[in-house]
Amino acid sequence: MLGKNKMIVKDEFIKKLRAAFDLNIYEVKIWTALLSKGIATAGELSDMSNVPRSRSYDVLESLEKKGFIMVKLGKPIKYMAIKPENIVKRVKDRIKEKVDERIKNLENVRTTEAYGELQTLYTQGIENIDVNELSGAMRGRTNIHSQLSAMLNKAKDSIIIMTTEKGLVRKKDLLLSAGKKLKARKVRIRIAAPISSETARRVAEDLKNVAEFRSVDKINARFCLIDGKEMLFMVLDDNKVHESYDTAIWVDSPFFTSALENMFNLSWNSTKKA
Repeated sequence: MLGKNKMIVKDEFIKKLRAAFDLNIYEVKIWTALLSKGIATAGELSDMSNVPRSRSYDVLESLEKKGFIMVKLGKPIKYMAIKPENIVKRVKDRIKEKVDERIKNLENVRTTEAYGELQTLYTQGIENIDVNELSGAMRGRTNIHSQLSAMLNKAKDSIIIMTTEKGLVRKKDLLLSAGKKLKARKVRIRIAAPISSETARRVAEDLKNVAEFRSVDKINARFCLIDGKEMLFMVLDDNKVHESYDTAIWVDSPFFTSALENMFNLSWNSTKKA
């Protein structure tokens, strides 16, 4: 809403812009004021946005460096707005550059002396722990899937997954991504899940080249077993918990995992193919 010399922007709108474009509150106020004006001086923008004039020049310089505005040559110095669609593209490109740089740095870490020291510390720590007691808990489906992905990628012989119908659909991309590499390493993947809906049947069809399937209706469980040594067990019903609070327990115990694998094998052998 515009007054005569002031511009009022709702707090909720400011919050959304700050989160989307990674700007501080002064930057958002100055930027939105310039968007509504098109072209203006620092003084005009300060008055419109209620940003102190002593800060407006620094804010405008920051916005210019980030590519949100342009400086118009002449006296007095004025600032021009840039199309939001161009700004969105610039922000996306900048984020992509940062992500690519971080990924590159992480990949290069493996060749550094510091990474070798980390490996040594971990190995020494593990030697002091009984492998049968190794366990950990994690919350949030994103964290759970990250752990599951790491477990799948290091599998050498076998992978067993029991999940719900929704869980099967959620894991499709993860399994497709890892499945080709696992198949090349001759890792056997077996998946047991309810396969009654058309969506679940399509997922099973998409994955049939990398995994074997059994359709189970009476067993409601969610777990993954790797090489008969390591397991990830989801402790909550995914129909009754929000993804942010979904919880899993990771256990590195050949004794426990192989026992559960033996019970799974009995069920698998007595169940028809999906």
